[in-house]
Amino acid sequence: MKINIKNLVALLLLGGTIIGNSGCKKFLEETDPTNLSPSSFYTLPEHAEAGIAAVYAEIRFIGNGAGIYSNNWQMLDAPTGIQSTETAQNSDLNNLYSLIYDGTNLHVNQNWSGFYKVIAQANLVLDKTPGISPMDNAQKKRILGEAAFVRAWAYFYLVRLWGDVPLIVKPITSANDPNFAPARTPQADVYNQIVADLTAAEAAGLPFMDASGRVSTAAIKSELAKVYLTMAGQPLNKGAAYYKLAADKAKEVIDYSTANPATLGLFPSYAALHDAKNDNKVEHLFGIQYNDAAGAGNPLQSTYLPLHQPLVSKIDGIGTAIPTGDFYASYEANDLRAKNREGYFFTDYYTDGFKMPLVNRGKPYIFKHFDLIANGTLGVEGTSRSDLNIPQIRFAETLLIYAEAQNRADGAANTAAYAAVNAVRKRAQLLELAGLNQTQFEEAVWRERWHELCYEGIIWFDMVRLRKVYNESTNGFDNFVGHINKSVNQPLQSKNLLFPIPTPEIKNNPKLTQNPGY
Repeated sequence: MKINIKNLVALLLLGGTIIGNSGCKKFLEETDPTNLSPSSFYTLPEHAEAGIAAVYAEIRFIGNGAGIYSNNWQMLDAPTGIQSTETAQNSDLNNLYSLIYDGTNLHVNQNWSGFYKVIAQANLVLDKTPGISPMDNAQKKRILGEAAFVRAWAYFYLVRLWGDVPLIVKPITSANDPNFAPARTPQADVYNQIVADLTAAEAAGLPFMDASGRVSTAAIKSELAKVYLTMAGQPLNKGAAYYKLAADKAKEVIDYSTANPATLGLFPSYAALHDAKNDNKVEHLFGIQYNDAAGAGNPLQSTYLPLHQPLVSKIDGIGTAIPTGDFYASYEANDLRAKNREGYFFTDYYTDGFKMPLVNRGKPYIFKHFDLIANGTLGVEGTSRSDLNIPQIRFAETLLIYAEAQNRADGAANTAAYAAVNAVRKRAQLLELAGLNQTQFEEAVWRERWHELCYEGIIWFDMVRLRKVYNESTNGFDNFVGHINKSVNQPLQSKNLLFPIPTPEIKNNPKLTQNPGY
């Protein structure tokens, strides 16, 4: 049974299980076939398929709303200092921008619970699918591999955002279960579980690329490379050995791209990055799937549009995620990524989204996630319906992971590392890097990460693992603690290295402790 993840429809959840067809039952059988439990539901291969479909659907919480004029996704970028807002309606979002958030923040609470809901759903699939018989072994292996990847994906977010977090790898069956009120697990143990899940997923025999939106081997290897890169830095400080693991794993994806450039590589233009026709293809290794026709459209379009300006005829912009002027100005001269409507920003757009004349918006806005089909383009009115995915892993990041990790592992950048970072720069129409020492090369790659991966929920995690933050004014890097966040002109503090544990979680579970400073 092949499921196109782009076409998932809403699934009814009951008691942590998916309500579905439990198969043929004898007429007048005493047991009600619609009264399902985990033990009675996971009995057919179709149940496992429905289970993994629910796992994929659950990760859409990242785009869900977080109060008026905001969504959960924004928590990953708001504190970075490269993003601001022109909407003052959402106090929780404003507090993230202002670095004064605490455990009552709605975004903090919803992201915590969202990731654990994903994990709970994945735990059911991983626990129950092995017992389904008869079931095709390859199908079973695939579903388990996909579920293991998504569980690792969720825990990787949790451990980077909150540090020591409860590690739960089995379904919770009752209030007497020890994990009903779990204690925090040391970060090192959480990372060990993440690596174990990704290693299991890597061995599942999944396609190297999968245009349906399912997890692919390219996504698994790139995520594992990212995990190793993070473990090499703060707070675990595993150093050169893990930089080498990251480089080696990323190189496996790069080598596949070299042999299969039409299947995996960089898109030739930035416009292709936010064209829904390219979802799950070429550069997009993994994304959160959306399909408006199936009742699950991308909810982020209005977030990036100017506040209450008639940019398009059907989507009212709310301007809650806009670039800071300092960051926009930090791109190198002639960097195509900063060119109006060709790169990652726009300063003018068509009247009502599809008519001349162009209207100057007075400042730069984020074009990186701009859906032309939904918003319109010259001569074609927008539909206001967006199928664009939220990106999670792009091949551009895999290239930059390799460049950074190889340079640190070997003490100097080799030819392949230069080729990796220069591939990213070449698309931006910038001069190639050459002749740099280890530190110079490393900082050049970091700058490239800031300018290439901005507004994708990545930069905050770079700041935490490096304990360094890009300074737009000096073009260098400051220490994390003390760096002035230019969006609010406030310094980052050591407490900002972790987010606060949600206050309701602490109240409901006495075993949970709060992170320092909150």
